[in-house]
Amino acid sequence: MNPQLVKCPECGTSCRFDSSNPHKPFCSERCKLLDLGGWASESYKVPGPAASDELMSDQIEGAESNDDK
Repeated sequence: MNPQLVKCPECGTSCRFDSSNPHKPFCSERCKLLDLGGWASESYKVPGPAASDELMSDQIEGAESNDDK
């Protein structure tokens, strides 16, 4: 059975997508950590509607009233 080759989402290098690659879908630990860093620094964003300030304040007030119980 031939291994499936995929492009690393970080650097574009071809790498194996099977159990012999512990970093899949990345080619290396370095690329895996670079991608994680992008999420941690909020460089990547999942598209969706923006939260309104009113909605955020309602959620904060609701959490504060639950703390009082």
